[in-house]
Amino acid sequence: MTPTRAFATLACLSLSIALQAAPKTEYKLLKDVSYVPADAKGVSEYQTERCKLDLYYPTNKKGFATVVWFHGGGITGGNKFIPSQLKNQGLAVVAVNYRLYPKVKCPVYLQDAAAAVAWTFQHIAEYGGDPKRIFVSGHSAGGYLTSMVGFDKRWLKAYGVDADQIAGLIPFSGHTITHMTVRRERGISSKQPIIDEFAPLYHVRPDAPPTLLLTGDREMEMLGRYEENAYFMRMLKVAGHKRITLYEFQGYGHGMAVPGHPIMLKWIRKTSPDPKPEK
Repeated sequence: MTPTRAFATLACLSLSIALQAAPKTEYKLLKDVSYVPADAKGVSEYQTERCKLDLYYPTNKKGFATVVWFHGGGITGGNKFIPSQLKNQGLAVVAVNYRLYPKVKCPVYLQDAAAAVAWTFQHIAEYGGDPKRIFVSGHSAGGYLTSMVGFDKRWLKAYGVDADQIAGLIPFSGHTITHMTVRRERGISSKQPIIDEFAPLYHVRPDAPPTLLLTGDREMEMLGRYEENAYFMRMLKVAGHKRITLYEFQGYGHGMAVPGHPIMLKWIRKTSPDPKPEK
């Protein structure tokens, strides 16, 4: 056998042994976990029904990253789900339900989003996750909630969590101006842009967590959605934020979450790599 063939054979054997030695990651799904604080007073029936989350996590791995995922639906509809492309990726996913308009109005759904993120910080270590590797993400309305919870620090502060503890924010096609449903509550047209305390743009700051903005094609997206995000990125850079990236998915409209997930996973692994296994 030639030295080259011997080396190749040895390399293949080593790889085979390594693959056999590495156990397959197994996962568990816990459904309908309440994230309402145990000492909360005056909890309504709707809050008890709606403030639930599902936790999908690796059972034979430690120190993994976690994605808190908020569903879309304009803050008027939708339900929690685990995105299929985030399964079997070596991380945990916390899928959140939150209360919806018109049964509640702003800022109740922001408070719910913050409570769910706070629950994750307080409990993910019990399941083997690393509280320093929690990412917050969501599509459309979920993207808006992601940005509000991450940039306006008061929502998480109410639950004893500093928003800057978040490892990264990944809003998919989220409003960065005041959400259209918040405007609707006030009788303001969806075509009238507002930037007030309920707009992520209002809270640009240089020390916010690393942020990945994802939108569809500007010609196919919801009205102004790409441009809002582009302006958000620009103003964050002007404010001194140095960890902001924007992707525009050509050929995709508002439903651009599927092509966005691989970019998201790559960004998470780059931003917060898995810890090296102990020798």
